[in-house]
Amino acid sequence: MRRAKNTLCLLVAAVAFIACNETAEPRNEQRAERKDNLSRIDLPEIRERGKLVLLTENSSTSYYLYRGQGMGFDYELVKAFAREHDLDLEVRILEDLNDMFDLLRDGKGDLIACNLAVRSERDALANFTSPLTETRQVLVQRKPEKLANISAKALDDTLIRTWEELEGHEIYVHEYSSFHQNLKSRLAKDSIGVELIEASGNIDTEQLIRLVAEGQIDLTVADENVALLNQTYYPELDVSYALSEEEPIAWAVRKDADSLLTTLNTWIAEKRTRRRVAYTYKKYFEASKDQHARVKSPFSSLSGKRISEFDPVIQQYSGRIEWDWKLLAAMIYQESRFNPEARSWAGAFGLMQLMPLTARRFGIDTTDTREQNIRAGVDYIKYLDNFWRNRIHDPQERIKFILASYNVGPGHVQDAQRIAQYLGKNPYIWDNNVAEGLLLKSDQTYLALDGVKHGYCRGKEPYDYVKKVMTQYTMYQTMDL
Repeated sequence: MRRAKNTLCLLVAAVAFIACNETAEPRNEQRAERKDNLSRIDLPEIRERGKLVLLTENSSTSYYLYRGQGMGFDYELVKAFAREHDLDLEVRILEDLNDMFDLLRDGKGDLIACNLAVRSERDALANFTSPLTETRQVLVQRKPEKLANISAKALDDTLIRTWEELEGHEIYVHEYSSFHQNLKSRLAKDSIGVELIEASGNIDTEQLIRLVAEGQIDLTVADENVALLNQTYYPELDVSYALSEEEPIAWAVRKDADSLLTTLNTWIAEKRTRRRVAYTYKKYFEASKDQHARVKSPFSSLSGKRISEFDPVIQQYSGRIEWDWKLLAAMIYQESRFNPEARSWAGAFGLMQLMPLTARRFGIDTTDTREQNIRAGVDYIKYLDNFWRNRIHDPQERIKFILASYNVGPGHVQDAQRIAQYLGKNPYIWDNNVAEGLLLKSDQTYLALDGVKHGYCRGKEPYDYVKKVMTQYTMYQTMDL
């Protein structure tokens, strides 16, 4: 007997509406026929703003957090591209996978990277880069619960091994996916009684695989590389029945982003990039033991929902400065990578990397506990907040001034304000204003200005520090932690 559909409230996206409205056009066709209101953002505009925006999914292969650090096959490669082209990388997690091409078209992201198959049905929605890899589509099904002494032939007899054996089954797939398109096309040619259930876009392929493993749904379809990796997490799964030939996997950009597409393809074609792709593929798809340990760790955003072992202490002390605890965590990650034994060449120590003089000022030394190190760092942040409170009234702007001051000292930041004012910029706004003044703190011309009192500093370091902390914070905000 077919399972009761109590799972459908979680997975099905408007099945009844689609069934009743037979004249409704497929969603992809509606998208393709919309007016051409594309956001005209290509590589020159991306370079001007200094940031590449990645649209991706939260999965063990595309993007996730492990011990506070971004991980994933797609993420690592896109990050490498951004770094080589002097761009910051902002990650935006797709809340509804069915909306990915709409978000790309509307300029909410510059690049989709999440194991996308290149298919002709998607040509109207985006342009695809040269392939990074290839894979097949496979059926994901659950093995019988009692496997003791069962022969390979008996197992094959129990599992689906032919197209015809799908008769009478339900398969859960996403509407946006190439799996849905492939199955729909094949079913249109054959009179096989298979019901395609459109899974909600806020449930990704790996979550569907998990539901099959748990016995909550019968079948789903996945790319073979993703399915084989997930089989190491759930050995009760069978993923050996292929539903397609090899298909290229690539990234997608807007239809009008010709310069970005050309630059990406040039980068992908480079020998060192191909070596990087091969190494990164092995890291995430073939070194399954290491990947399994990361994904199932309590410090993985996919399993444990924790950034670090110090989360409770960070949450406790962040209230003292009225900061989101994830912002304080992002700062600590940038300071020490959550390593309490970290020491810098200049003598900074501990999770908060306090210099000895500053540490003594706030009542600690190298013998104090990790909690006390965080407490002292927070007390220093509170001091800096009080310093800037009457100077920078916008709380969000003030955070950036505090971060820069924590890294290089408030005196140098005040000098950067003076330089910014001399350049006709706003001395109370960080990005593109005081931040630019800080970059000039290594130029003797500007050190001679009236009001610049604190001498030379390598302004690029605190300039980068603020950007990195805020980027890390954005990453933490996107995850359900």
